Amino acid sequence: MSDIHPAGGTLAIRARVLSYHAHPLTEGVEASHRYIEDGLVVVRGGVVEAVGEAAGLLADLDPAIPLVDHRPHLLMPGFIDPHLHMPQTQVIGSYGTELMEWLSKYTFPEESRYGDPAVSDAAARFLMAELLRNGTTTAVAFCTSHPQSAESFFSEADRLGLRMVGGKVMMDRHAPDALLDTPERGYDESTDLIRRWHGRGRLSYAISPRFAPTSTEAQLEATGVLAAEYPDLHIQTHLSENHGEIAFVAELFPWAEDYTAVYERYGLVRRKALFGHCIHLSERERGALAEREATAVFCPTSNLFLGSGLYDRDAALAAGLRTGIATDIGGGTSYSMLTTAAEGYKVLALRGQKLRGHAAFYMLTAGNADAIGLNDRIGQVAPGFEADFVILDTAATPAQRRRAERIETLEEELFVLMTTGDERNVVATYAAGRKVHSRDGDRGLPGRLDQPAFAPSGGGMQGGETQAR
Repeated sequence: MSDIHPAGGTLAIRARVLSYHAHPLTEGVEASHRYIEDGLVVVRGGVVEAVGEAAGLLADLDPAIPLVDHRPHLLMPGFIDPHLHMPQTQVIGSYGTELMEWLSKYTFPEESRYGDPAVSDAAARFLMAELLRNGTTTAVAFCTSHPQSAESFFSEADRLGLRMVGGKVMMDRHAPDALLDTPERGYDESTDLIRRWHGRGRLSYAISPRFAPTSTEAQLEATGVLAAEYPDLHIQTHLSENHGEIAFVAELFPWAEDYTAVYERYGLVRRKALFGHCIHLSERERGALAEREATAVFCPTSNLFLGSGLYDRDAALAAGLRTGIATDIGGGTSYSMLTTAAEGYKVLALRGQKLRGHAAFYMLTAGNADAIGLNDRIGQVAPGFEADFVILDTAATPAQRRRAERIETLEEELFVLMTTGDERNVVATYAAGRKVHSRDGDRGLPGRLDQPAFAPSGGGMQGGETQAR
């Protein structure tokens, strides 16, 4: 599989361990998670074998298993990003016009370059490295309409041994000629990519019609055929991002009751169907998505940057609609899921809703795993789950260390991490038990700090990594 990580890792990691198994907003905070102040996670063959108090597990630990001590840092499941665009790494931060103009002015010209293997390969390498630097171990990515872009994405993910989901964009209208496929080509090229990449290593394919405005009814029909032939695959697209887009869809599909009805007609609303944005949904649309177990993906930094609107989380909860939270690179302006959650807090506050620390970190881990339908494999630190972890220094900056002097609870520590955190807080990232990023290995990375981290409850202050038991 990978020339870097050909097999899953076997090791033990000592740290403060936090993992969620239920939604804090529906099941209550105390029933939602497990926190171990001095924990040990034993990994064998890339899968979690045991989790518990270090004092109890160390006595029986096989002395041949390497032990990595990350105390007093926090070990959590690797972050999961359910919506981003690989070819938009070089348009991030482009002057914020409205959505449709932003696509035409910045995104489509950039995506037109991705038939070139050198361009696609470089983008895939950069994207994976940047995700891992931010503690993100799984992402769901749009490539471009060029099969080469998906080849590059999957090849690099496979080389690194990552759990990744992606797909070739399908679009046959309202874009430059260099980006258009046809219903037949979109179907054939997607089928070829599915056969060669889906299920290889830790990879999954996502059927990827960009959104209704860029697909004719003939292409949506072909997409529906593909979805019926592969009922277990992910589907990713966009829905109800702004009012201009919604009005455009109404013009293009005058028979449709609403935007969601377009996707319903072609069999694209189901479990593991991921709909980016979903800001301006009607009650009927939320109910239809929830009934078919689809997922709405909240993209706060993108929605604020493009002025698209404010996601209504509480309405989604009331409807029983799954919600993920994502960066939406490059309409979104940060690769950090911590920053994304911080902006999500602000969006929800403007709605009169709140996002506390435990609820936020549930969303970034177990919640997003459920949102993308991989909650049986990732998103928890528990026996049988894949060993994808992020190690977090919750007081990596001088400002955070000063703030830590007044922190008294784990909830408060998490909230401060969420609202002030970024890639500087990521000490290390593990994928299938293998270290794939180390903050200490990033020579010359601006803002890198080696000072000890804060540990509430006095759990030792060395802040480094050792092999001692």
